[in-house]
Amino acid sequence: MDQTALVARAREAFARRVEPALALTEEAGRVAAACHAMAERFHDGGRLVVFGSGEAATDAQHIAVEFVHPVIVGKRALPAFSLTNDVATITGITAVAGAQEVFAHQLRHLATPRDMALGVSATGNCADVLRALETARDLGLLTLALVGGDGGAIRASGVADHVLAARSHDPRVVKETHVTMYHVLWELVHVFFERPGVLTPKVVT
Repeated sequence: MDQTALVARAREAFARRVEPALALTEEAGRVAAACHAMAERFHDGGRLVVFGSGEAATDAQHIAVEFVHPVIVGKRALPAFSLTNDVATITGITAVAGAQEVFAHQLRHLATPRDMALGVSATGNCADVLRALETARDLGLLTLALVGGDGGAIRASGVADHVLAARSHDPRVVKETHVTMYHVLWELVHVFFERPGVLTPKVVT
């Protein structure tokens, strides 16, 4: 392969990775609305419950620790936890109720109506994440989804109050874009918290 072809191939690869992140800027209003809704729930004492399968399980853990233990000095810690951490619980539920119930079962017993459920799925088609979001909606939680591609079954179902999609079918690109997405979610939630009067007069600064 000559140099010109190599350069062209490199540009194509770069574009595939950058375009989904750039597309996120087109959804600034959608992102802001999700963050404001999250800030309201946190402000009213709600917790963020995060879940995902496979690689998305590590994203769920990453998201939870970002809120509970902020890396930026001076930012307040907010209550969040991942449903992917307890191997005994996960395998126990799977053995008895099936894999699709692994997160939904936990939500039914751990979540309250004022909480938030955030499901992560690179394809948007993870059955256990979809089932959990359905359960969360029925319980009265705020429901959010980070998905890839066209959003798959999760977006089509309408089960999530807020859907943020990485517009790519390349799982590596989706992963990279999701990391950007949830760092933005964390940042903007704190922006709303730090602006007196944006939530209610009792907002903590």
